[in-house]
Amino acid sequence: MKAIVQDRFGSADVLEFRDIGDPVVGENDVMVRVHAAGCGPDVWHLMTGQPYFVRVMPGFYKVRSGVRGRDVAGTVEAVGAKVTGFRPGDEVMGIAEGSFAELAVARPDKLVPKPAGLTFEQAAALPISGLTAVQAIRDVAKVQLGQRVLVIGAGGGVGTLTVQVAKAFGAEVTGVCSTSKMDLVRSVGADHVIDYTREDFADGSRRWDVIVDTAGRRPVRQLRRALTPQGTLAIVGGDGGGRWTGGFFRQILRAPLLSVFSGQKLRPLVSNENQEDLEALTALVEAGKVTPVVGKTYPLADAAGAIRELERGHARGKIVVTV
Repeated sequence: MKAIVQDRFGSADVLEFRDIGDPVVGENDVMVRVHAAGCGPDVWHLMTGQPYFVRVMPGFYKVRSGVRGRDVAGTVEAVGAKVTGFRPGDEVMGIAEGSFAELAVARPDKLVPKPAGLTFEQAAALPISGLTAVQAIRDVAKVQLGQRVLVIGAGGGVGTLTVQVAKAFGAEVTGVCSTSKMDLVRSVGADHVIDYTREDFADGSRRWDVIVDTAGRRPVRQLRRALTPQGTLAIVGGDGGGRWTGGFFRQILRAPLLSVFSGQKLRPLVSNENQEDLEALTALVEAGKVTPVVGKTYPLADAAGAIRELERGHARGKIVVTV
């Protein structure tokens, strides 16, 4: 089969489009014929091995080389002997290591039926970014009806979904984005939009009950100025910490420590990839409350181009690789 493979850490230049053997389906596996695969920061971290501290995390070296890609949407090709929930021909979406390929193997508990109203490209844009959005709004921020929610990076793959999930939970949503994305952010349901190139939302003149930071570039001390005294900051983005730690210090250590000394709740999000929340996403889609936004699409042979577009940091919605 054709696939995007890497043999060492590095830039998008390490990715190779080549023929490799078909994956083997275990008795508890589902083989998916890939139609589309999402391209997000998770792929970049595995490709570059940055920040460096992730290289010591359990299991990292098992996936450091091989086929890239994780979000997947496609058709079930084959199932293992012990799999009962899926059968060949089913249209599915979810998470599969190595989805930048014609075939990928997934665990059945990380797949769900693809919503009938979504294209494969839209479905591929949903799993990882959608899980992040749902868990940030529901689990970390615990958003309630009528709360004022600020979404930073509202025009990106996670941001566009976070705006929609927050609206589904009954919040009044303000999206922060660049000038070119303001219409997009309004179109996904934001009540208010702030152009960060022209206006400083963290100048202390306004405050929100919840801030979801999907961009990860502002210091926590600035974000706290825009948060109510008892508000919650959900930190999703992990940029801005350099090659060694990335956003780890800001996200995992510093923010929770500051929470101890204030009434504000400064909480990191560690995404949990599970079938139950994929089903919750599907329910939101089928209820008409969430629609994934697909930005640029790239053919499988040019997956490196998709990564380079991601690195530029100005993608509208989610970048998708088509197979």
